[in-house]
Amino acid sequence: MLKYTGCGLRNVWLQNGYAKKKTPYGDAVAIQNAEGLHRALAKAITRKPKMTGAEFRFIRKELDLSQAALGRMFGFEAQTIALWEKNRQRVPKLADRMLRLIYREDAEGNVKIRELIDRENDLDRISHETDKMIFVDTARGWVPKAAA
Repeated sequence: MLKYTGCGLRNVWLQNGYAKKKTPYGDAVAIQNAEGLHRALAKAITRKPKMTGAEFRFIRKELDLSQAALGRMFGFEAQTIALWEKNRQRVPKLADRMLRLIYREDAEGNVKIRELIDRENDLDRISHETDKMIFVDTARGWVPKAAA
């Protein structure tokens, strides 16, 4: 059996579905259908009575949400989400239940849920783009793009 740590969880073991390979850099493992494995893990996690912080993080990442985006959806700061995921604060029951619901609906193909997730990700992308400082090399030297 293989202890699978590539998902960020400490308690996942694979009985099969992987291949060990020798490379010039040492031993390597290839997971067959990693996407399907992650879906199965997420479904199993959402059926548990309570998620750990690491499991909460795994589900958030499977939804392709940043901590900031999930925080906006739930009305919390990104730092609060980080504390939950590191088990430094207990995940509120409502947040636990909502994340499970969002994952299940997305996994079932709920288009409205996927649109919500995509919209939150777009907000993240836009906020990162507005943080960019772009400089241009001109005859006067390097200047901010707006001043060029």
